[in-house]
Amino acid sequence: MFVKEVMSLNPTTVNPETTFYEAMNIIRSKGIRRLPVVKGRKMVGIITEKDLLSASPSKATTLDVWELTNALNQLKVKQIMVKEVVFVRPNTPIEEAARLMSDKKIGSLPVVKEENLVGIITETDIFKVFIKLFGARKHGIRFVFTTANVPGVLSRIVNLAYRCGGNILSVATYQKNEDEYSIVMKIKDIDKDDFERKFSEAIPSASIIDAREM
Repeated sequence: MFVKEVMSLNPTTVNPETTFYEAMNIIRSKGIRRLPVVKGRKMVGIITEKDLLSASPSKATTLDVWELTNALNQLKVKQIMVKEVVFVRPNTPIEEAARLMSDKKIGSLPVVKEENLVGIITETDIFKVFIKLFGARKHGIRFVFTTANVPGVLSRIVNLAYRCGGNILSVATYQKNEDEYSIVMKIKDIDKDDFERKFSEAIPSASIIDAREM
């Protein structure tokens, strides 16, 4: 799955000449935290609510309200935007976008094609992918298996589910430590008790640690 399949098109943007007040109003009225800055369609920077707040005079300022208002009216996005932007391409794998968000501690990433902004991907878009990958909106039995790091275990579990009449809705694996993996699998149309009875005999190197209808 790639970023282009889940990104939001036509993101809200500002241009370099947008004023402090205009940018802050957009961020607060739309409930967003980051605004791509574009010139034409070319992306030239990004501005966040934190950047705007950092650029505001402190409460200790000696400016009166009129001077303060005038100063902020003169302040332009181009003066405070971040020019080195973390972004992804439309063909970036979705897991790479998620890793970047996690590592950089940011909630969204602009999507750029040939220097032009074509979309944005957010934490919410990633959550939607997560829901699909785990088949969270489909009814079935969710099994959690734990297994030693032994080649072929997953294929044997899949084969057993097939032989028990099951239809696999989703499969996910993650490494708990160097020697152990967990496998999460949602299966429909399967007799849970029959599957569990056959499992311990067919796949002794793994065990079922949870099984529930969802």
